[in-house]
Amino acid sequence: MPGLSDSIPGHFDAGGYIYMSRMLRTGRCLLQGATRMFSRIPQQLRSRAIPTIRSYRTSLGMGALMVGGGIGGYMTESAMAEAELEAELEAQVDAQVDEGKKEDETVNIVLQTEEAPSIEAMKIFSGTANLQLAQEIAEELGVELGKLQIKTYADGEIGIQVHDNVRGKDIYIIQPTCPPGVNDNLMELILLVSTMRRASARKITAVIPYFGYARQDRKMQSRVPISAADVCRLLESMGVDRVVAVDLHCGQIQGFFGPRTPCDNLEGSVVALPHFAGLDLKSENTIVASPDAGGVHRAKHFRDRLKKRYGIDAGLAMIIKQRLRANAVERMDLVGNVEGCDVILVDDMIDTAGTLTKAASELTARGAKRVYAFATHGLFNGPAVSRISNSELEQVVVCNTVPLKPSALQCPKIKQLSTGKLLSEAISRIHFKQSVSALFQK
Repeated sequence: MPGLSDSIPGHFDAGGYIYMSRMLRTGRCLLQGATRMFSRIPQQLRSRAIPTIRSYRTSLGMGALMVGGGIGGYMTESAMAEAELEAELEAQVDAQVDEGKKEDETVNIVLQTEEAPSIEAMKIFSGTANLQLAQEIAEELGVELGKLQIKTYADGEIGIQVHDNVRGKDIYIIQPTCPPGVNDNLMELILLVSTMRRASARKITAVIPYFGYARQDRKMQSRVPISAADVCRLLESMGVDRVVAVDLHCGQIQGFFGPRTPCDNLEGSVVALPHFAGLDLKSENTIVASPDAGGVHRAKHFRDRLKKRYGIDAGLAMIIKQRLRANAVERMDLVGNVEGCDVILVDDMIDTAGTLTKAASELTARGAKRVYAFATHGLFNGPAVSRISNSELEQVVVCNTVPLKPSALQCPKIKQLSTGKLLSEAISRIHFKQSVSALFQK
């Protein structure tokens, strides 16, 4: 081409021009791709991406001018095309920024107008462990229990079928893993959670008034499981979103669930406090006692609430027991003075009542006038009822977290209080996103 070699630097011949032209075309494609990807970058990161894209665009324009300047007027049209491309890309970047702001505004509007929880979105279901308590909870909430069928096959397997539509619903399953049939009740709960998860429930809350295996919360000897932790992991792996329990044997069990599965540990004492406040107890001669060293915090908490709510400023005592083996106590020592006092023994559960009746005998021998007992969970296994009937205990108060056996129902010393209102209010607060702890600050 005439005059072309005179306007091109010595190191920049026609082959260099072809090479630079190809590089410019490649750079143009890359910049167009980067601009398209810009729309996918989150809004908070776009401010960082814009300078990078603009630097690419500037480099591309400088390359076009360099080639154009190197060959004189031959590349004038190409340089003009690059300038037009630069302006086009500038407009695209600015448009993407504006579009991103609009998208963020739309998201904010959607979040602000999210549908509030409603009672229609709540579904209450129950296993077979404590159907009466589940019915009380449903009545307190003003809803009907969900319809399902639970049956046991001839080989012992459990079959479950839910008859209600649960897609997109907030499900609350009432199922204590209590005796008799602790393992069957636990298996029912696991299968109920699995059924609801496979049926596309939005959220699943397991309400476990009595948490089985809670006493196996640490290794006390070699080669034993930490069964409480294993049960927690099992429930979590099945897809439960939240757990509600009442007076866990050890509060640290809440930590066996991961941070994505919160566990609420309700206090059963709020149900019993009005009952004991009505027994005409006096501050000067009332003692709250723990039947073992591990329950001192529970007894102290009960005493503090008794004072705060009803003005009964009771004392505190503790019994130190030395176990011979499980459910067998060798000896007891009392810390505190109970002479001439009314004593309330506070514990989380009554199993065979061996510890409780021995503690009542010890307190009576030390001069206690009347001995009452409160435990959230009344299991009453083995000789528990006969031991209580023949003991120095005036009255044993338990909650209905576990169904009472017929023999316990017939015992005049055993009184059962309902946790239906407590659990229904906790469920309502969870469902409508209110504070659960406010239940215990009244």
